[in-house]
Amino acid sequence: MTDWLFNPAPTPSLPIHGRSERFPVRRILCVGQNYAAHAREMGQSRAEPFFFTKPADALVADGADPRFPLATANLHYEVELVCAVGVEGAIAGWAVGCDLTRRDLQAAAKDKGRPWDAAKGFDQSAPCGALTLGALPDPAAAIALSVNGETRQSGRLHEMVWNPGEILAKARELWDVRPGDLIFTGTPEGVGPLQPGDRIEATIDGLQTLSFTVLPR
Repeated sequence: MTDWLFNPAPTPSLPIHGRSERFPVRRILCVGQNYAAHAREMGQSRAEPFFFTKPADALVADGADPRFPLATANLHYEVELVCAVGVEGAIAGWAVGCDLTRRDLQAAAKDKGRPWDAAKGFDQSAPCGALTLGALPDPAAAIALSVNGETRQSGRLHEMVWNPGEILAKARELWDVRPGDLIFTGTPEGVGPLQPGDRIEATIDGLQTLSFTVLPR
């Protein structure tokens, strides 16, 4: 037998700002429609948050640049506050993330009442910045995303329908939330398309900036 049949892939992980240790990622939970204005721009009359997931190996960390994915002509950005679950199931740290979405595949799935896995959980669909340990950023903190220097998304964390504590409590109703889980908490309005070569900068006041370039296929 060849050794490669039994060698597991390395555990995805995030850097921790100011620390040499890394945060090993177990899985990624995501919240949809957690900002009312984004729900409206997606055609919903009101926000009704819900969960979906991405695999842990969708993570893009350490300043790596994701490639424009296969099977889409309409890749979208969505800036998000990310919660990192630590010991005893408490939120241990925070980061800036970007939920990349194959919007055309999502629209087709919605029309047919099918799951969103291919639209949301594809390879390199979860760029995420370094974790900052400690308390929740100021609820009035600004969250924003720019493409090639032009601001496309801008909001405040207090505009979330479910705040991070509520998100964690609701996640526990559905899963055995454990250390290593990441939770993407939803995006404000202004989502839109990306093209190969676009440079993205995503920010939340008090956290490490997330920057990446979309590489060609």
